[in-house]
Amino acid sequence: MATRLTGSDVTAVFITADAQALDADGISAAAAVGNNAALTIGGALADGGSVTNVGGRIVTILSAGNDAAKSFTVVGTDVSGDALTESITGANAGTATGTKYFRTITSITAVGNPAGNVSAGINTAVADVIFAGRSRLQGINVVCSATAGNLDFVNTSPNGSSLFKLGCVASATATRDITIPDNGLVFSDGVFINYTTATFTSLTAFHA
Repeated sequence: MATRLTGSDVTAVFITADAQALDADGISAAAAVGNNAALTIGGALADGGSVTNVGGRIVTILSAGNDAAKSFTVVGTDVSGDALTESITGANAGTATGTKYFRTITSITAVGNPAGNVSAGINTAVADVIFAGRSRLQGINVVCSATAGNLDFVNTSPNGSSLFKLGCVASATATRDITIPDNGLVFSDGVFINYTTATFTSLTAFHA
């Protein structure tokens, strides 16, 4: 949620952390998948045939057989709500991990004929957006959690270049209040944040 401060060009953005743990079959439970067929989006994270995450999440595909010559097309939206598609190459009796961050997942379709049961889920990596355009990050207030970790502020997209990192201590009552000097840190193509699930509770970012 973004709120413009009265009489100022500074906008405050509040982000609630995604605390959902790794779930290897949270999108789609293990099942046989036909040639060029869609996985059933009906795992524990699904509702009505799709998945909506608090933050952007990376999709994982677990293959019981050798799917190294196959791929899986994931369709949904990114952290900004824009359409997003990713092709994930399958694994040989193991887990294949994507690289793009999905806020929503509406379909996963096999390209080829999977050799055995296939399931789909998410790992522990999370991303979110503060502002999807040129901006100056001027301050951050973070409420930590019981798990220590780093918040990585990146430019352009969740897969962009890191410009600033902030550590959180392992304390659910601790806060970090950071003011960035010299009118803030410039992000030329958008301010995004990457983190590992449950490493903070919430944050407020101030940008202009």
